[in-house]
Amino acid sequence: MLADACVKVPDDTDLRIACLISCGVITGIGAVVNRAKVEAGATMAVFGCGGVGLNVIQGGVLASAGKIIAVDRVPYKLELAEQFGATHFVNADREDPVQRIREITGGGADYAFEVVGFPALVRQAFASVRMTGTAIVVGVQPTGEDISVDGADLLRDRAIMGSWHGAARARVDFLWILDLYRQGKIKLDELISRFRPLDEINEAFEDMVQGKVARTVLVFD
Repeated sequence: MLADACVKVPDDTDLRIACLISCGVITGIGAVVNRAKVEAGATMAVFGCGGVGLNVIQGGVLASAGKIIAVDRVPYKLELAEQFGATHFVNADREDPVQRIREITGGGADYAFEVVGFPALVRQAFASVRMTGTAIVVGVQPTGEDISVDGADLLRDRAIMGSWHGAARARVDFLWILDLYRQGKIKLDELISRFRPLDEINEAFEDMVQGKVARTVLVFD
């Protein structure tokens, strides 16, 4: 099983860049193209525009989604979302994201991705999709926490779907993502807000908690 997670890459691959694929990139893009299988022209909302959420947005671009609505509380992350291909932006500190998504989409998104790890946001994502829409849980939820929704909404053909690691097949997905990066169709360099030496790992975590970075890469030299 562990051997299946080992991926041979071309010798000229910059590992400081490629290291991003194995978690945040493949999880976000895979949630869209592998798990949800978003159709061309579909509308989608992304709750949380950190390192994984930005890749959900990239997945939407790859899938030719019609509208990609970015939701976050941090203006910097919404700016990044635009850079990565989002078409609409909702600051959840300033307006109700569910109501705004319904306005933008004319009744609700086809897909909504929760990429933070809060049960309350899963409920918001679920509430923001239209009849026959699907909410996809990408963020790691707290252990032991329940997610409850109105049963009547399920009867209206709405669905909640889990997504683990983008339903990825590492040896397959890693290489096509790397290939699309080489063609300029996927952004990886732009995900890296800064490099830090290993002894600044605590500072890197603090930057992440405060929403100052998309991704920090720790280097050993």
